[in-house]
Amino acid sequence: MATRKAKPGELTLEQQKELYYWLKLNRLFDERLASLYRRGKVPGAVYASTGQEAISCGAAYALKPEDVVGPLIRNSGTILMRGITVREYLANFCARATGPTRGKDGNNHLGDLARGVVAPISMLGSMVPTLVGCALAFKMRRERRVALTFIGDGGTSTGEFHEGLNMAAVMRVPFVLIIENNGYAYSTPVGQQSLVKDLADKAAGYGLPGEIVDGNDVVAVYRTVSAAVERARDGGGPTLIEAKTMRMKGHAEHDDASYVPKELFEEWRRRDPIERHRKRLEEAGLKKAEIEEIEGRARRDLDAAEEQMLEDPMPAPEDALKGVWA
Repeated sequence: MATRKAKPGELTLEQQKELYYWLKLNRLFDERLASLYRRGKVPGAVYASTGQEAISCGAAYALKPEDVVGPLIRNSGTILMRGITVREYLANFCARATGPTRGKDGNNHLGDLARGVVAPISMLGSMVPTLVGCALAFKMRRERRVALTFIGDGGTSTGEFHEGLNMAAVMRVPFVLIIENNGYAYSTPVGQQSLVKDLADKAAGYGLPGEIVDGNDVVAVYRTVSAAVERARDGGGPTLIEAKTMRMKGHAEHDDASYVPKELFEEWRRRDPIERHRKRLEEAGLKKAEIEEIEGRARRDLDAAEEQMLEDPMPAPEDALKGVWA
């Protein structure tokens, strides 16, 4: 699990280097998953977070080990930073017995409560009341813990988003909700499903603070989420954060995103979160060789994990009903 020792909102150069490792690993992990999918190794679907890595990594870095997070389909960086290993995560997608779901998923519906990860729910919006329930438990037990989850721009139009956020606000639970506004709800542009220009404005309807952050700047994401997390931890209640970004691929690997204007991709490609953080490190005096070593370490870690995972066994037929409750 990623470590955090700086004060909220502050990052040392070493921590910024650590964040760069996670950003790079997140990007490489998604690219490797796409390759495995095309090679027929993944029985389910693959949803890339390309272009959105700063949100997953910056948010996860703002949490403490005792906090809990509910990732969605584009938060692989969060899952990896919470301590689920690359090998375990790849094994889950490739339906190996060594994955957290023991080969029963072939997708990204994995979690581990011991590492503070609540497994994703496909019905977008459902994670909001689920994590609000976790936050309510923390409050009732007088524990200084925080629950955080994500929602897409399209998911803000669901009933569970409203019900969960309203409950969180009224009961003032230690909860943070991040809207990953990536421009499209599958193929529907944001402007065609909401007339609110800034989705963070929805917070006012619940009496909550609403923050807007550049979702392609990992340090900005960390600072904004860190402040919200510590406010929640200190009894200040929930915060709604809108991270503005762009989904740089289709909804999933089977979607070619032909409905997205090419010029929009070009505009956001110039704001790539990994390149921006690399430039920040260079401006801070980090040498090219040091940056390339971080990138090389992420690549080596991924290569080793994939090699090990592909040797892992498939689940035994007699284990099909183990760990199944319904």
